[in-house]
Amino acid sequence: MDIFSLYWISFFIIGIGTMLLIGELLVRARGLFALIGFSLITLYFYAYLDTSMIITMTILYFLGIIFIFIDGEFINDGTLAGIGVLLMIISVGVSSPNWIVGLYAIIGVVIGAVSSLVWLKVLPKRKMWTKIALLDRLTDEQGYSSVNVEHQKLIGKTGITLSNLRPVGTIKIDDNNYSAISNGYWIEKETEIIVKQVDGTRILVDTLDKSNGKARGS
Repeated sequence: MDIFSLYWISFFIIGIGTMLLIGELLVRARGLFALIGFSLITLYFYAYLDTSMIITMTILYFLGIIFIFIDGEFINDGTLAGIGVLLMIISVGVSSPNWIVGLYAIIGVVIGAVSSLVWLKVLPKRKMWTKIALLDRLTDEQGYSSVNVEHQKLIGKTGITLSNLRPVGTIKIDDNNYSAISNGYWIEKETEIIVKQVDGTRILVDTLDKSNGKARGS
């Protein structure tokens, strides 16, 4: 008996293929998931489509997977992911010989995509995507500059508060105004301060002891 005469077989082929392909993008599967997933999806299109349409629908399907991944890693608003799911559904739905096979295939897309998250629980997550997204902390020790150069030059300089720091407010140094933050306590307006630390555009200040020119707590 021809296996593709069984309508429900499309659910398993598309479901497992989708689960493996998205899983390949999420975890370090050494290309095994991609190879098996690609073979299953291609098998589905080959079974139901004319040769001239196989490439078109395959591209449409994989474009959908890429959209879902980009949304999940970089955008996170669901729009691109929604378009990606729609592309995948259209590709397998249009390729089906009848609505029953198409329905099984569409359910396979949804179940397979959701099930792919299981791989994150059992296999190491890919690290290269976090690097592309700049989720790794870039520090001076690693050879990167993680702070604003101009703000970095403010360390050790003194100034005055233009507003109450509660703990955030405005300070003035060398005739320039900056947003600054105290170390968790209130600093009143028109108090002399010294810049203790800079982290990006975050300027941490302390009060200046007028009697000896040192910051409080020094």
